[in-house]
Amino acid sequence: MRTREELENIGCRILGEMRTELYLSLRAMGPALDALSFRLDLSTRTIGTDAESIRFNPTHVLQLFLNRPRRLLRTYMHMLLHCLLRHPFQKKKWDDPELYDLCADISAELLLDTLQIDALFELPTDFRSEWTERLQEALPVITAEQLYRYFTEQPPDILLREKLAREFTRDDHSFWERMNKDQNPPGEPPESTWRQREQDWDDRAKNTREQMAVTGNEASDEKGSLDWMLSLQTASRTDYRDFLRRFFTLKEELRIDPDSFDYAYYTYGMEMFGNIPLLEENEYREIAGVEQLVIAIDTSASTRPVLVKQFLEETASILSSRDTFLHQMELHIIECDDQVQRDTVLKKPQDLLRYAGELTVKGGMGTDFRPVFSYIREKQRRGELRGLRGLLYFTDGYGTYPTEPTAYDTAFVFCTGEAYDDRKVPDWALRLYAGEGEYYEYKGSKTGDPPYHRGIPAEG
Repeated sequence: MRTREELENIGCRILGEMRTELYLSLRAMGPALDALSFRLDLSTRTIGTDAESIRFNPTHVLQLFLNRPRRLLRTYMHMLLHCLLRHPFQKKKWDDPELYDLCADISAELLLDTLQIDALFELPTDFRSEWTERLQEALPVITAEQLYRYFTEQPPDILLREKLAREFTRDDHSFWERMNKDQNPPGEPPESTWRQREQDWDDRAKNTREQMAVTGNEASDEKGSLDWMLSLQTASRTDYRDFLRRFFTLKEELRIDPDSFDYAYYTYGMEMFGNIPLLEENEYREIAGVEQLVIAIDTSASTRPVLVKQFLEETASILSSRDTFLHQMELHIIECDDQVQRDTVLKKPQDLLRYAGELTVKGGMGTDFRPVFSYIREKQRRGELRGLRGLLYFTDGYGTYPTEPTAYDTAFVFCTGEAYDDRKVPDWALRLYAGEGEYYEYKGSKTGDPPYHRGIPAEG
């Protein structure tokens, strides 16, 4: 009978071979592959990871290696994707952790299917092909979060849920739940280990994405949708209200300011009556809001109208708040494809809400972003739009970008729920990613390639 030490050595050698094979196929993932050590763990019947090590049952690993080595290699990569996409750290945020487990497994497997690597290829079953096609049609972007919402709205029955689990589950997720309890430094907060590991994997995901950018198009087929998924995971979440503030202008408007008073009357009252100040609210108040803003909508894009409406409605909600509303607001909504089709001028946030409710995005000609910039430049030459602070361009990114930087801030807005291409966004422009009520701002290197989503079928 083999000793525990011998079994652990055998398992570590097998997993070491798997790591080497993956490294040869995906060199950009070298640092991430090196991050996971190997550890025998008889508390599991299969294999799993706690985002620090791969914990394995030696019998399971040996049987897979002898009978289905390709499956073991995919399982290794499957666990690595969980870590890079930070699935272990997101699970606790959802009401149904078991459903999230399934969604994380499905997203990892379908992402694996986009990697054109022979060593990872598995012939899909009819059931898997059917559900892959169904999910691709229903979800432009297949992430664990999108899948969770999909299955929440259309709950699978017990039999279907079990069948999906058998098809897509590869590893033991119980280590995710135990992560907080293991190796927590004495005196540290309960989630200190959890948070540190999440930060480490966030850094590794950024490093992997940068390494993939270095390889360029040489390994574009091998990378599949992985580079885009990493770009989404490593983008910095931002508050859209704060993002919009960079387009605000500070103006003094005639309105009562309940938070201030005229010091002249206050001083006069104290001098004349001793301890009775005279308070009169100021009639002027400084407000930071949008004086002039242009929102361009790419009507040739594949973006669904409902997503554009949500974006416009949230913009209107921010602009109409008490602290950001300017009475003299000029908002231009430009509908465009390869030319400017329509320029609607709105004076109130309520008008923007009404516009959003009536908007219909129609497919048309190809996209050329330059006519919008030329149109704005011509209006400024005629003395219009002198107070323009910014342009928000809602698009899928497939088009010709301008080369000259603008005097005003320009942001290209992409929807994370649709296919988009942001590889050619100029360095001087901002990038905002909107979807499901959350916003992400790209803050990458000026010299490095931005994240992009090339519309790979399995990811939308």
